[in-house]
Amino acid sequence: MKIIGIDPGLSGAIAILKDNKVLKIFDIPVMSEGKKNKKQLNSAQLVNLIKENTINDEDVAVVVEQVNAMPGQGVTSMFNFGQTFGAIKGICAALNLPIFFVRPSKWKKHFELINSSKDASRTKTIEMYPSLSSQLAKKKDVNKSDAILIARYFSETRVLDNNNR
Repeated sequence: MKIIGIDPGLSGAIAILKDNKVLKIFDIPVMSEGKKNKKQLNSAQLVNLIKENTINDEDVAVVVEQVNAMPGQGVTSMFNFGQTFGAIKGICAALNLPIFFVRPSKWKKHFELINSSKDASRTKTIEMYPSLSSQLAKKKDVNKSDAILIARYFSETRVLDNNNR
C-alpha cells in the first residue's frame, strides 16, 4: 500500500511511503499572492503532484494531520491554514482517494514525542531513515519529518488494527 502523509499548512509537507520506505518527500507547493508576496497554496501543482504519485496505484491512502485553531494564532493565518486544509480534502475527494485524519497527539504518542521539542520528530525520522539525513538537515525540514511520521503511524497502526479484527 502506498501511503501519502500530509502535514497541512503553507509550510507543511507531503511524504509518500510504500512498505514503510520513503519514496518521495515534498514541501507543500505554494505561490506568491498580491503585492506583499504572501504565500498561498498552489492547488494545481498539488493536484499534479498527488496525481503523478498515485497513477496506476489501486491501494493508496492519504493521511492528513487533523489540526485545529491554536490560541494566539492570528485570524488571517488560521483562515489561510483552513483554506489549505480544505483544498487538500477537496483534491483527495476529486481524485477519488481515501482520506484519513490523525490528531497530532495520536501519532506523537505512538513515536514517544509527546512533550518533546518540535525538532524531536526530525531527530526521530533521521534515526529511522538515516539515508534521508541530508534532506532533513535544516530545522525547517521538521514538517517533512512530520509528514513521514504521519504516514508511518498510519502504516503501523493500520496493520495492528487489521490483525485485531
